[in-house]
Amino acid sequence: MSEIKRSYVRPLDVKHGRVDMTHGSGGRAMVQLISELFTRHLGNQYLGQGNDGAVLPVPMVDGLPARLVMSTDCHVVSPLFFPGGDIGCLSVHGTVNDVAMMGATPLYLSAGFILEEGFALCDLERIVVSMAHAARAAGVPVVTGDTKVVERGKGDGVFITTTGVGVLPQGLELGGARARPGDVVLVSGSIGDHGVAIMSQRENLSFDAPISSDTAALNGLVATMLATHADIRCLRDPTRGGLAATLNEIAGQSGVGMMLLEKAIPVKPVVAAACELLGLDPLNVANEGKLIAICSAADAPGLLAAMRSHPLGKDAALIGEVIADTHHFVQLTTAFGGRRIVDWLAGDQLPRIC
Repeated sequence: MSEIKRSYVRPLDVKHGRVDMTHGSGGRAMVQLISELFTRHLGNQYLGQGNDGAVLPVPMVDGLPARLVMSTDCHVVSPLFFPGGDIGCLSVHGTVNDVAMMGATPLYLSAGFILEEGFALCDLERIVVSMAHAARAAGVPVVTGDTKVVERGKGDGVFITTTGVGVLPQGLELGGARARPGDVVLVSGSIGDHGVAIMSQRENLSFDAPISSDTAALNGLVATMLATHADIRCLRDPTRGGLAATLNEIAGQSGVGMMLLEKAIPVKPVVAAACELLGLDPLNVANEGKLIAICSAADAPGLLAAMRSHPLGKDAALIGEVIADTHHFVQLTTAFGGRRIVDWLAGDQLPRIC
C-alpha cells in the first residue's frame, strides 16, 4: 500500500475491531487487512512479490530434477482455540504433514481464509501469529493466499484452506499400496491426544492431568527416518478416523490384513480414562502430530531407534504386523488375549475435529 493510500485509512484496530464486509470487498479495507495483519505476520520474499501468484524455484535433488508433491486441506475445527494449539498452527501442520507423508520435503504453503462478518480482529491476529510461528518452525513459508468475507451467520468465525507443495527425489516411492505380509507397523507416539483435547474443551471437562493436542509438523521426523535408508513402504498421519481408519485404508489399498497388539499401542492414561468416560475408542480418535510407518521387519529396529532419537518420536513403538488376509481385516489382539476386528467408523465420532 502506498503512502498516499495510508493517509486516507486509519490504522487497523486489531485490539477492538471486527471483520466487516468491506474487508472482503477488494477495496482499501481489504488491502489494509492483508497488509497490516496477514503480510505483517506471514511476510517473506515470495509473499512480498505482491502478485496473484508466487514465482517459486524448484530445487534439484542429487543433481536430478525433483518431482513435485502437492496436497490441500480444509480446516473447520471447533473450537478455534484448544489446549495445545488452534486452527492457525493446525492448518500449517496438517498440510505440511500430508506432503511429508509422501516422503517429500515440504517447500511452500498457500492459505485461503473465509472470515465471518463480526469476527474479532484480535482473535484473527492470534490465529495468524500462530500460523506464522508454525510455518517458521517447520521451515515452510506461506507464499500466497486469499481472503473472503461472508455475512454474519453464514460462517463460523474462520475457515482456513491450506495447500502445500514439496519435492520428492527420484527413486523414492511411498504409498498405501506398498505394504506386504511380513512388514511391521510402527507408530511415532501416543494416540488420541488431539481428539480428546478438542472434545474435553467442547464439553468443559477437566481431568487430573491436562490433555493437550499433539498438533505438530512432522517433516523433521520424516527426514530423520528417511536418512536411515530403511525400506519404508508407507507413511501416514492418522488424523480423522484415527489409527483404525488409517490402517484399514492401507490394508485395502495393499490387499493385506493387519494384526495389532493392544498392549503395544501407546495411549496416555489420562487419554484412555477420558475415552472411557466419553465412550470413545482411542483407535478411532484423531491425531495431528503422529505418524504410522509400514516397513520391512528387518529394518524396523534401526528405524525405530531413529524415530526415538527425534523429539516427536521419542515414544515410538512397534504395534503390529502386516499379514496375508483376503478380507483385508485389521485385527487386534486384546490385553486379555482375545481378538477383535478394528473396523472403520460407521459415522463421524467427533465432527469438526480438524
